[in-house]
Amino acid sequence: MAYEVLARKWRPRQFDDVVGQSHVTQTLRNAITSKRIAHAYLFVGPRGIGKTSMARIFAKALNCATGPTVTPCDKCDACREIAAGTSLDVMEIDGASNNGVEQVRELRDTVKYAPTHGTYKIYIIDEVHMLTTAAFNALLKTLEEPPPHVKFIFATTEPEKILATILSRCQRFDLRRIPVGLIVDRLKNIASVEKIKIDPDALLAVARGCEGGLRDAVSALDQLVSFKGADIKEDDVLSVFGLASRSMLEEMAGSIIKGDVKKVIELAASLDGAGKDLQRFVLELMGHFRNLLVWMYVKDASGMDLIDTQVECLKLQASMTNHERVIRISDILGETENRMKYALSKLTLFETALIKCSRAATVVSIDEVIRQINALKAGGGVETVHGGSMQDDSVSKTSYVDASMKVHVQPAVKAPDSDAYGNDEMDLLKSSWREVLDKVGKMAVGSKSLLLDARPTCVDGNKVTVGFDPEFADSIEKFDIPRNRKALEHVLGVLLKRSVTVELKAAVQGKEERAEGGSGITTRKLVPPPAIAKGQAKTKRDLIDDPTVQKALDIFDGTVMDVRE
Repeated sequence: MAYEVLARKWRPRQFDDVVGQSHVTQTLRNAITSKRIAHAYLFVGPRGIGKTSMARIFAKALNCATGPTVTPCDKCDACREIAAGTSLDVMEIDGASNNGVEQVRELRDTVKYAPTHGTYKIYIIDEVHMLTTAAFNALLKTLEEPPPHVKFIFATTEPEKILATILSRCQRFDLRRIPVGLIVDRLKNIASVEKIKIDPDALLAVARGCEGGLRDAVSALDQLVSFKGADIKEDDVLSVFGLASRSMLEEMAGSIIKGDVKKVIELAASLDGAGKDLQRFVLELMGHFRNLLVWMYVKDASGMDLIDTQVECLKLQASMTNHERVIRISDILGETENRMKYALSKLTLFETALIKCSRAATVVSIDEVIRQINALKAGGGVETVHGGSMQDDSVSKTSYVDASMKVHVQPAVKAPDSDAYGNDEMDLLKSSWREVLDKVGKMAVGSKSLLLDARPTCVDGNKVTVGFDPEFADSIEKFDIPRNRKALEHVLGVLLKRSVTVELKAAVQGKEERAEGGSGITTRKLVPPPAIAKGQAKTKRDLIDDPTVQKALDIFDGTVMDVRE
């Protein structure tokens, strides 16, 4: 006798045998009991969760010799023929290979004939989304008003490809992915009857690898028996299907959260050396960070299908990071998984993504820096930005900076004194400086790039002082040739409406003092603002000297360029 694979041998034969779809089985039972049987049903869901099996059971329930009944006898001719796929009254059609309008017209011509010995003539069309638009249109009228003895049962994995006019004529049932716990229980029952010895961890690994499809899990168990015999360990499952252990997954997630790039690279090399499916590992890592994010928000793992040790791991890792960083890591992993489908070197892309995740886990968002500045305004001190749970749970689209590095803003030239700020000509120069650069660049080719790090700092009669960033002081010597100087003086003269001469200088940052402890890091000296009479408006100098502004300048190592209302 030919061997029958476990997936077919253990296919559900009764509504009670269907795993994890009680919301569908109960509805169909009630429809049969109350004799409210619709003319068309649509079963939707991913592969291997019981769509076609449900259709066959429903067909048996309708055509059983004792029926319609919620418990088919599996002994009468109708039940046996439907189970064997030989019934003349239950036609199973593959939508992928019979998707043309001609096949649908043939079907339409046969629906008028009464069933041979059953109560109903039932058409089961699998992968119905594969039918062409013309085929769907040819089926519309028959589907809307079929003969009383005809029932249609459709199954599909992609309902979005089905015409809305077809969907509106069917009762739709969405079958769910089967939880890991139910798959483990079903596999344990099968292993017991088939006399297969398999470790609980191995069962969990099989269930985790089948992505909610019970048929895939049973087929995997069958394959493992062929590989290892009747004694199966977790390592056997991981080896055959290229899966990583749960401990490896949790260790990788922990290393990413800590920002331990060296450890992350070591683990990646270990996975590749062991022949693991890297793309599958990325998917599982995405699932882990999804669970972590859910836990951080709801503090409840009841809806996540996890065992106790996994929950403890989530609690520990949640205390080491915050929501925004986990979201950032998930975004990187999602993009990487999509790119790995077409990558020639999956390892390179995998390692790069893990390094990005590690960096993302240790960066500080601009939102966090803004919160510090707001705290300064409220009178608090500057807090060190670090990992950990954030008080603000709001998630926004933010930019990030590295928490392990000092934030540097390119030093700007020294801000002019208060009288210069009030000078209309100085304001005119600053507002028109980009236009000045463009005109000078056209008159003297190559001069514009040398002026990019320069700003006007003073207008004194017919003399205009242009300050260069100290880091680019060598640009003064390169720029200071007759052609460039003449072009700059001409453009500035036209703008100020008089002849001017230009003085080129290296700008300075202003008064600075060495930070306490002799670390060598300089901070801007805070100057208390002058007293302001009640009712008197603040001047620009008053605003610049405000302690909050000075502290912000100190944090970002910056210089005020302009003050505007």
